Amino acid sequence: MKIAVLIKQVPGAESALPINSEAIGVQEDQVSFLMNESDSYALEEAQKIIEAQGSGEVVAISLGPDRVQKIIREALAKGADRGIHLQSEASGLVDPLTLAKQFAKVLESEHFDLIFSGLQSDDSGMGQTGIILGELLNMATASLVVETELGENSLKVKRELEAGWFQWVTLTLPASISIQSGLNQPRYPSLRGIMGAKKKELKIVPESDFIVDGEKQSIRKVFVPKTDKRTEMIDGEPDAVVARLVEILKNDVKVL
Repeated sequence: MKIAVLIKQVPGAESALPINSEAIGVQEDQVSFLMNESDSYALEEAQKIIEAQGSGEVVAISLGPDRVQKIIREALAKGADRGIHLQSEASGLVDPLTLAKQFAKVLESEHFDLIFSGLQSDDSGMGQTGIILGELLNMATASLVVETELGENSLKVKRELEAGWFQWVTLTLPASISIQSGLNQPRYPSLRGIMGAKKKELKIVPESDFIVDGEKQSIRKVFVPKTDKRTEMIDGEPDAVVARLVEILKNDVKVL
């Protein structure tokens, strides 16, 4: 069993997020970065499957500048067997289709049985990369997974639906799965794991090996939304009050 786990380095929740309008993102020199939350659950689930099997390999994979090696080393300290760094100095946000194509170029030769990714990233929150990657690699795909059961050449997954509903789906391997936060308890790196991580393989793949042309989406601007607080007291007859409320909901709030 060979499992890839896509992990992303994102700004920490407690970090200031000053906007860099030129790079279409945040000013990175003022940001503290850490592993994306749902990716840590994906990593833990992959390790639990391998441990239950008694054999296999968990590979932690991240795309980005040299700073992402920190979270790859963290994954190795938690027990991942090796890491792959898709080295890219591209700044700003990248659309999920382009990201998936870049990952696919590198991962297609690895022949993974499973690819795990977090449901969505804490920064852009698009939640599409893992599913698109599965399609590009001709894998079965599932998202919003909150439980897994490995079978013989198959994976049974429990998906979280709307309004408290759940769905069990059986996928034939290979498969690409997006993991929901909370399905397990991610482990902390041990001192032994931290020391051992230094000796584990971390393969660096240069951008020339996975660059793709023709972005299908582009982000024009990143900005902090302006808030406008005002209070309007509506007086009069009930019909007049209702008419004014409907007008506000249609034209100002835009929910009707």
